[in-house]
Amino acid sequence: MTTTANPAPVSGPVTAPGSGSMRRLLSLDAVRGLTIAFMIMVNNNANDHAWWFMKHADWNGMTPTDLVFPTFLFVVGASIVFAFESRFAKGATRAQLAWQTLRRAATLFCFGLIVNNLGSVLLHKPHFDFGSWRIYGVLQRIAICYLIASLFYLWDKRWQTKAIAIVVALAGYWILMRWVSVPGAGMPVRDIPFLDKDQNLVAWLDRQIFPGRMLYETVRDPEGLLSDLPSLGTALLGMLAGMWMRSKRTLQSRAVGLAAGAATLLILGFLWSFEFPLNKKLWTSSYVLAAAGISCSLLALFFWIVEVKDWRGKWITPLLIFGSNSIAAYMISELLGLFTDLIPLSYHGHRVGPLGYYYATVLAKIPDAGLASFAYSFSYMLICFVPIWIMYRKKIFLKV
Repeated sequence: MTTTANPAPVSGPVTAPGSGSMRRLLSLDAVRGLTIAFMIMVNNNANDHAWWFMKHADWNGMTPTDLVFPTFLFVVGASIVFAFESRFAKGATRAQLAWQTLRRAATLFCFGLIVNNLGSVLLHKPHFDFGSWRIYGVLQRIAICYLIASLFYLWDKRWQTKAIAIVVALAGYWILMRWVSVPGAGMPVRDIPFLDKDQNLVAWLDRQIFPGRMLYETVRDPEGLLSDLPSLGTALLGMLAGMWMRSKRTLQSRAVGLAAGAATLLILGFLWSFEFPLNKKLWTSSYVLAAAGISCSLLALFFWIVEVKDWRGKWITPLLIFGSNSIAAYMISELLGLFTDLIPLSYHGHRVGPLGYYYATVLAKIPDAGLASFAYSFSYMLICFVPIWIMYRKKIFLKV
């Protein structure tokens, strides 16, 4: 954790060096902040009656909740461009940035391991079996995609190479999932259903690599190794958006270009979904395009409002606060429930933590269970906002 306000690839203020018409790219910070705020909410539903848009699709399909992770990864890709160009302008070398990228990716990966497993360690200490650690996770996937995309950008800044890599990643993943036989199960479509929950190449590969560690969904993991390939496509699409926003075109042209790109991605994604269904847990190629289309639409909207129209005011401040320390906000949200549950309270003879007590004694009395769940999610997000606001006031940014 540092007290510097230099741009950071994953979290921290984003500037637009070399762009005289843009004092600072607040729109990207705001989109990141909105994304992490919604991510905290959907990850903390208090009951099983949350409204449909606050829950993931069971398998195939896509809800607003399924858009949170890819939007954050899309923004990571865009932020890499601004962060690296800012460092280049200050005299940093490729070697220095490459080393910093490796260090940050490793740190982020370790943070993911802590978030995944700290609860089990505390629960089972001192007899916790480290052989059962869940290796995959949200932060781990971000770390892998950030590392590869960053090194790719350092090696070659041309947009054409990024476009080719996206096509190869998405088409290659479709070929693997559709035309490669799953050992012990058979060929998709012919022998087993296409994208079967348990009998698919992603799940099979993870069971071979990490037997005994598939704790999240027993026989599969939503952040599995093979699906990192299309996830990289999400980050690279964000990188293309970042390169476009940093171009020398007028602000209006950049906003229109983002909107056009969003429409194109949405059309391609939904058309491909007839052959390769939208699926967040497998991160299908159609899902990559459709989700990136939504992310780009959101970015185009904020870019138009904030950069083109210059409508900046107090309304954007909470988003900037969350956006400037998004990784810290995520980690706080993941660990808050864990540590507050260590404070024992009693409700009708049951041991609950302070958050559970608050829900049971206050929010559970709301007649609509969906509204009660939403109220809890919103309250949880507000609690997480407090330490992030303090960090923002003190100019402390968790740079990873």
